[in-house]
Amino acid sequence: MQAARSHSGQTSAERTQLELFRSVPGDLAARDAQDLMSWPFFSLAKTRRQAPIDFRMGATWISIEAVPEHGIATIWDADVLIWAASQLVSARDAGRPTSRLMMTTPHEILAFTQRGTGKASYERLKAALDRLQSTTVATSIRQEHQRRRHRFSWINEWRELADGNGRALGIELILPDWFYAGVLERALVLTIDRAYFDLTGGLERWLYRIVRKHGGRQAGGWSFDVPHLHLKSGVLSPLRRFAFELRAIVARQPLPGYVLALEHALGRDRLNFTPIPVDPFDAAVRRVGLKPVENRP
Repeated sequence: MQAARSHSGQTSAERTQLELFRSVPGDLAARDAQDLMSWPFFSLAKTRRQAPIDFRMGATWISIEAVPEHGIATIWDADVLIWAASQLVSARDAGRPTSRLMMTTPHEILAFTQRGTGKASYERLKAALDRLQSTTVATSIRQEHQRRRHRFSWINEWRELADGNGRALGIELILPDWFYAGVLERALVLTIDRAYFDLTGGLERWLYRIVRKHGGRQAGGWSFDVPHLHLKSGVLSPLRRFAFELRAIVARQPLPGYVLALEHALGRDRLNFTPIPVDPFDAAVRRVGLKPVENRP
């Protein structure tokens, strides 16, 4: 017995043309795609968002649409894509072949993204996969001609696998070309702190990703105008509400590896962020999802 969610009638043919990539369990370094860290590709709300994300900035444009049944894929759903990117980069670096057709188990994804592994978590994962598959993305990013439209879903197709007795064997999913190509280009992937998965708010998760992308490990950090951040976030809330939530995040300082500060200059609010110096040993430990040793001599 197999349950499938198909993006189109052509996906079965697509599956037969792809080699199967089997995921490898373990404490892999978490990798994120820089394009996904920089732009408003996901809903930051915990409630279902049906309103499209329509973003324009210079030559860059993004249009995100969803079906009412599922809503737009959320920044928590994007954890599945971080898992996929981490698997693919690890395999590439080890000299193993990669593919857009991936086979894994729900337990592997849930464990990697630091979710519970009970029935409720499994059901939430399936809902995330449905949103990733049903959300439609159109963008000019990484198109040779900026006006050219590239349309895809975050997952072309996914299905649950079972044996003849109905016993679960895992899941298969097919990634879109756009995402797969970006992951396998070394310059387009960054390692992120595994503590990212502990962040519970949509805005603070988005902030970490954009801070990691733009701030990196530059000693001087980086800064953004708050109205500019509001535009890049794609949220539906007005600027005043966005700024209020931003101040609350700055007060909590939840982002791993960075210090946030707000300043008001020349009539505008700016968010500054600087990296916290990290011990090289502790950084290596965090990259594989372990906690640094306290009071190490």
